[in-house]
Amino acid sequence: MTELSPAAVAIAVDRAGHELRRGRPVLLLGGETRRTLVLAAETLTEATLADLQSFDNAAALVLPASRAAVLHIGPTGHDTILLPLHDLPVAAEDRATLIRDLADASRDLAAPLRGPFTRIKAAPPEAARLAVKLAKTAYLLPAAIHIELPADTVLPADLLSLPEAAVAGYDTAAAETLQPVSRARLPVADAETAQLFAFRPADGRQEHFALVIGTPDPAQPVLTRLHSECFTGDLLGSLRCDCGEQLRGAIRTINEAGGGVLLYLAQEGRGIGLVNKLRAYQLQDQGFDTVDANQRLGFDADERWFLPAARMLQKLGFGRVRLLTNNPEKVSGLTACGIEVTERVPHKFPTNAHNEAYLAAKRKRSGHYL
Repeated sequence: MTELSPAAVAIAVDRAGHELRRGRPVLLLGGETRRTLVLAAETLTEATLADLQSFDNAAALVLPASRAAVLHIGPTGHDTILLPLHDLPVAAEDRATLIRDLADASRDLAAPLRGPFTRIKAAPPEAARLAVKLAKTAYLLPAAIHIELPADTVLPADLLSLPEAAVAGYDTAAAETLQPVSRARLPVADAETAQLFAFRPADGRQEHFALVIGTPDPAQPVLTRLHSECFTGDLLGSLRCDCGEQLRGAIRTINEAGGGVLLYLAQEGRGIGLVNKLRAYQLQDQGFDTVDANQRLGFDADERWFLPAARMLQKLGFGRVRLLTNNPEKVSGLTACGIEVTERVPHKFPTNAHNEAYLAAKRKRSGHYL
């Protein structure tokens, strides 16, 4: 199989993610003969599942281990588990509804779970893990239908296919293809001398932005803030988090220090996307903290990584930073991606009645310096 360039990898995975969001299957190609049909559990319909009835004995629902634990499915020692569809405890015509409910923890109270789920494949193939990752890249719930196909299976000509290796390498490929595409002078409140740079990956997905305040010296460690976009906090002024205050406070702090960089990263909801963040909020309203809410949905507590931030800083000419953060994972993550962090600069704000529990969980569960 021909090795794809980083740009081709990014584009292939982006196209596959859009197919999953439309409720269409995609084909993962592994090795010489392995072919795996993948559908997102979240967008699965009864009609689609009926069309796949001939593959019933080979079809399985893939769930992350953290989501499986919520469903009282015993651990297998693997990151994902496989539930054969023909063993689900409902009639065939009700499977799609059950699968969507099993995937979505925010539905657990509205649709009490039906089990037991006793027949589990103990050793999921690599394609199962990649099916979950592909759903994540599409900002869908991390659950998928996985069907191992016989080599002689006749498939529709318009079925999108991509190598398993493309999914495995997507995060790196997308970050490595980031390029600056536009810049402009942008006076902002609390920092009138600033420029905004836009960086776009090769797959054409949402841009990341860098607000360069003043004229920081590349020969010195530059004061830097990594800020993940937060529609609810940055734009709507949500009181459930401290993101809006952190964003505006960082601009003030950097300006008062004489200059620096604020990276505004397209990583909504610590990398799970806005829709899934709202699902996590539903779980928080049921009494789960922010870490447990993400894990009940099948996500890691934090799905972000920091290679995009590192590549943006390097393209701007900065290799050493004083990092404005309370999150130790940002320090270690940025360091692992080739940026020297010479100092962690505290960055915290008073709590309110709506975000006290959220910030307490970040301190106790994630080790934030709050």
